[in-house]
Amino acid sequence: MSVEVRIDQGRIARLLRARGGIAERALRRRTQRVADIAERKAPGSMGDYVSWTIEHGPRGLQGVVTCDHPAVRYVLDGTRPHVIRPRRAKALAFDMGGRRVFAKRVSHPGTSANNFLAEALRDGA
Repeated sequence: MSVEVRIDQGRIARLLRARGGIAERALRRRTQRVADIAERKAPGSMGDYVSWTIEHGPRGLQGVVTCDHPAVRYVLDGTRPHVIRPRRAKALAFDMGGRRVFAKRVSHPGTSANNFLAEALRDGA
């Protein structure tokens, strides 16, 4: 008795790349895992702005994790020391030690970079 098996590489490739196929389901699980880690590692309420999608890219399907928070660049890259001045009012107002304090300018010490998206990718991959 003889058995012949023919492998159609094009058909296998199409099966793997198909919407809802094996590769997409695995990519979807991994992308969601990375997004969940990024949500947990994000500072403050920034995790609420983390989302993910599966898209067709130039090399096939790709998982994309996004953070839409307005200050995300400052968190990822950090900031240098800088002076903060009021824009519309005559003074800045903030609470310090239970008292309301006013200042014409404040020297911000800057912040160190917190690339929580890259950390999430490293931890979830």
